[in-house]
Amino acid sequence: MPLFRYKALSATGESLEGQMEAANADEVIVRLQDQGHLPVETMRADERGEGLGFSALTRKRDLSNEQILQFTQQLATLLGAGQPLDRALGILLELPEAAESKRVIERVRDAVRGGAPLSTALEQQHGVFSRLYVNLVRAGEAGGGLHDALKRLADYLERSRELRSRVINALIYPAILAALVGGSVIFLLLVVVPQFEALFASLNAELAWYTKAVLAVSHGLRKGWWLVLPILILAVWWLNGRLRDPVWRLALDERLLRMRWVGLLIARLDTARLARTLGTLVGNGVPLLTALNLSRNVLSNRVLGNALESAAEEVKTGAGLGYALGRQKMFPRLAVQMVQVGEESGELDTMLLKVADTFDMETRNALDRLLALLVPVLTLLMTVVVGTIILSVLMPIYDLTGNLG
Repeated sequence: MPLFRYKALSATGESLEGQMEAANADEVIVRLQDQGHLPVETMRADERGEGLGFSALTRKRDLSNEQILQFTQQLATLLGAGQPLDRALGILLELPEAAESKRVIERVRDAVRGGAPLSTALEQQHGVFSRLYVNLVRAGEAGGGLHDALKRLADYLERSRELRSRVINALIYPAILAALVGGSVIFLLLVVVPQFEALFASLNAELAWYTKAVLAVSHGLRKGWWLVLPILILAVWWLNGRLRDPVWRLALDERLLRMRWVGLLIARLDTARLARTLGTLVGNGVPLLTALNLSRNVLSNRVLGNALESAAEEVKTGAGLGYALGRQKMFPRLAVQMVQVGEESGELDTMLLKVADTFDMETRNALDRLLALLVPVLTLLMTVVVGTIILSVLMPIYDLTGNLG
């Protein structure tokens, strides 16, 4: 029988990891549930985790994030209209056009018809629905408010999509500008500079060191252009391996946090995601320790993830969440203070969502400022690089003209 690795949460919210022999991953999940644990992740022992490498980015999914959001919104609407779960899933089965979407919804409906709770049916889809998603649904089922849980979940997914889209949209223009800079430089080196190189050779002109440097780069690029693709592939392969190395990734994340503009942006972005996730989980009745363990997965920065894990250990010993987060000195002080106020007033979930809204706005402002700085920097860089190449080939002509005169 194959060996599987698993991660689970105990009834007290403690994180568990181990290995188990089983016929398939579903059997591992059933055994963990029989032991009173909450399965979080199961995979064959000979498989590598997703990590944050490029393979994870290119992996095809049965349902996209937008399709999952649409499924959640539609299911919440149908349940709110009084439709039974089985009937609601049957209606949703007729809506999507993609065959992959139909297959996923059909498997969920068949599992529900077989007597499985919706959370279990979603969990059986082999990673299509995140563990956070599954546990929010499970909490709604346990509290008898599946419709409300799905509404909150849909709102959470919508806000997460907006935040992600905002980041991507903010980077589109700088990316286009950077591509233009690279294209302009390559055009000059491959097309314009060679024409002047032939002229200088025919005149046997004495060239300055910077002109020789530009000509050498142009010559090397023309002769070794075929090496560009292998070098890019090797660079991607190397970076992919580095990103999978926990020590290297932790050092990179720590270095990014120390950068003035980038560090502030990452801290605000992760704080907004953490607060919205925690607020949604706690609002749906998920115990705080379990919510903290689940929320660690939404943090992109591992330094902040480790800080949250340390805070969870303090909460386990009886400390307040605000106090525990403040002790880490990694999260923004405003967020920590707002969490403390929420704990004192008994409205932690509401205050966490307010923290998320506040830092969503902070992230938007930080992105606007970073973009306002990045665009002039890229423009200046393009001007300097292109101007240097042009002057390096024009200055010898001016010198020759002056000598002839």
